[in-house]
Amino acid sequence: MSVVGHPYGMGGRAMITGVPAFCDVTIVLTHPPLRDRVRIEVWLPRSTWNGRFQATGGGAFAAGEFERALVPAVRRGYAAASTDAGVPGRPGGPPVWALRRDRTVDEGLLANFAYRSVHDMSRIGRQVIAGFYGRPPAYSYFTGCSTGGRQGLTEAQRYPGDFDGILADAPAIAWNRLTLAQFWPQVVMNEAGVYPTACEFAAFNRAAVAACDGDDGRRDGIIGRPDTCRFDPERLVGASVRCHGRTIRISRAVADIVRRIWDGPTTRAGKRLWYGLPRGASFSWLAGTTKPLLGPRRGAPFPVAADWIRYFLLRQPHRDVSTIGYTEFERLFDESVTRYDAVIGSDEPDLSAFRAAGGKMLTWHGLADPVVFPQDTVDYRRRVESAMGGAAATDRFYRVFLAPGVGHCSGGSGAVPTDPLAALADWVEHGRAPDTLPAAPGAHPNISGDLCRYPQQATPDRPCH
Repeated sequence: MSVVGHPYGMGGRAMITGVPAFCDVTIVLTHPPLRDRVRIEVWLPRSTWNGRFQATGGGAFAAGEFERALVPAVRRGYAAASTDAGVPGRPGGPPVWALRRDRTVDEGLLANFAYRSVHDMSRIGRQVIAGFYGRPPAYSYFTGCSTGGRQGLTEAQRYPGDFDGILADAPAIAWNRLTLAQFWPQVVMNEAGVYPTACEFAAFNRAAVAACDGDDGRRDGIIGRPDTCRFDPERLVGASVRCHGRTIRISRAVADIVRRIWDGPTTRAGKRLWYGLPRGASFSWLAGTTKPLLGPRRGAPFPVAADWIRYFLLRQPHRDVSTIGYTEFERLFDESVTRYDAVIGSDEPDLSAFRAAGGKMLTWHGLADPVVFPQDTVDYRRRVESAMGGAAATDRFYRVFLAPGVGHCSGGSGAVPTDPLAALADWVEHGRAPDTLPAAPGAHPNISGDLCRYPQQATPDRPCH
């Protein structure tokens, strides 16, 4: 293991303004005989440290986001850390590290990405902090969303003593199932040979919102209860949609595609495999299509889902996935579950060791998340309840908050949590478990209100109940 430290702005790194003075310590470690090179950065406020440690997560196939996550942490006085897990890359970029030269999956690097990296960061981060300040952090926290949320759940499941508090937002639970479910919209379109425009997809969401807006007792332009929304896409067959100056008539084939995307992946015999896109969430991420200058419209798959299939299942990085239909999808789904569940499933519901260690965990998830489905989080919370003695017993250490109208980790029309880490710290340090999360209006300023603790909901005449 090698360590390099310097005050920020030195050592060839560009200066970042608007942050207090801090020291940047970079650690490079390896896991023999893997011959990997794992980089961990720990940023240490020089005079504004609040006595706490904040480890941060990543996104997509990137294990850490470094400056994007560390800058706000240091501004708040935290000593903070990020890691690349030995699989450097940017969120949204392909996992070029996944395959060895012989086209076999690099199981060691996958283990780094799946679970080992944050555990290493937690131990080394505390050691660096203790050496720098002369005392260990009083409290240690992990924060992350999407891949970062999955990393947080993995910590609670595999390394329950690493953190006092975990903020695991929009977690990519059951990664090996979720990534295949993210590809399902492309499979449906591939099989039908029909690739709707974004205008057509948007028409179905507008109709769903109009039909289901009041299901939660308030008319505010969002679907507050996507779980109860039963809008039938067949109702739009024959309707006209204006798209870039021309009129498109909604076909039965397009309505069937929308229905299958909302229902989620199934076997050819109709057995449900995982959840589908929630009504009200944008189709553009997972059901993207594109029209080349020459040739017909075609699918534009979500890169993370397509790359999981290319690298980890087919082991063909340049494979054209537009040929994948129902038969091959079913085979790929089965292989993904069978081969990778123990490595990156991240959905073990028995959190008794985390509870015994005194850990506290919060999750918030947007109900209009178009990438990581909120049904995944609800399903996991229910399974934890079953394993841990019921809802009340689970609430003592793990609480979930759902955000109507909010997209993936932020954005959308609904109210977005303003400072969930503060709520987590208050719970950990003072025992005040949050019943609500303060939230600020999103794209629609008329939509406001704090988030309710699951399964509670707010109605116009009553707060969370």
